[in-house]
Amino acid sequence: MEKLKKRWGIQSNLQLLIIFIVFAITGSSAAKLAAPITNLLGLNPETVSGWIYWPIRILLIFPIYQVLLVCFGWLFGQFKFFWAFEKKMLKRLGLGKLIS
Repeated sequence: MEKLKKRWGIQSNLQLLIIFIVFAITGSSAAKLAAPITNLLGLNPETVSGWIYWPIRILLIFPIYQVLLVCFGWLFGQFKFFWAFEKKMLKRLGLGKLIS
């Protein structure tokens, strides 16, 4: 844990716990929110091939996750950490110009 705290620039175990909780809530929420969006688009596993449905759903989860990560980070008082984390991730994906 100390190595992770040092890498992320975190001072306390409580802050690390909060960050882990935010990651967990964000992942679960993004996956849950993707279902109604795919239904809104008229896509569901019963009417569309899984080869089409699941890639579209995964592509929808990604932007939902990005937005929720910053929002939940803000709600839990960790906006600074998650905003820096978000910028770093988007730059690695070649989408850094979206936040410049």
